Amino acid sequence: MSVVEFGGRGPGILLLHGLMSRASTWWTVARWLKPYGRVVGVDARGHGRNPRRGPFRTEDFVADLVAVVRRLDLAPAVVIGHSMGGLHALALAATRPELVRAVVAEDVVPDNRGKSVEDWRWYFDAWPVPFQSLAHVRSVVDVPRVEELFEERADGYHLIADLADLYEIAAEWGERSYWDFVDAVRCPLLVIEAGRHPLAPGQMAEMARRAGGRHLLVPESGHVVHDEAPEVYRGAVEAFLSGLPPT
Repeated sequence: MSVVEFGGRGPGILLLHGLMSRASTWWTVARWLKPYGRVVGVDARGHGRNPRRGPFRTEDFVADLVAVVRRLDLAPAVVIGHSMGGLHALALAATRPELVRAVVAEDVVPDNRGKSVEDWRWYFDAWPVPFQSLAHVRSVVDVPRVEELFEERADGYHLIADLADLYEIAAEWGERSYWDFVDAVRCPLLVIEAGRHPLAPGQMAEMARRAGGRHLLVPESGHVVHDEAPEVYRGAVEAFLSGLPPT
């Protein structure tokens, strides 16, 4: 597994990216997290520089995280995840509570049943791959830090992920409910919800309620709150970390 050591000393802080992303996109967040502990990011299987492809069940991603936490001696870690990473953070806390001190779950819902990758496959199929430059990428792919998600090859710029893998990963989310993970979380939990383009209204507030955690709605932000409303995100996470019991 590809691991990024961002620095810092003390309790482990594990950063988990979303679908199509990679660990390095957490750099700006990691900078202010370092006073709180040792900050580590991981490229999930099928992403970034992680050489491992499938299988892609949620439990497979969690097994990878267990191995990283043990190998790097991060436990009990604060696990901070965005979207897919938030789901994996919840699943890790639910199934291996001894490894997790607290969870920050950003813009993720536990029940997307009925949705299909076919709803958005057309968008990726329309990409003019290979892209001719990073400026070309930015003109088409409107996501924060998009340049970090592409690499230059001999014929141009390509996504550092296989779209077939991403489709397979996301397909599980449309077939399965993850409320059982939420209900099994016993550590402190902060749920941060983006107000624009809501996923499934009410689910994130319910997640926090069921787990006895905190819920923050950020009305002005899109899906990537830590990039689109960075000061609000930072204030919420720092307040949460400052209130955790000592390890």
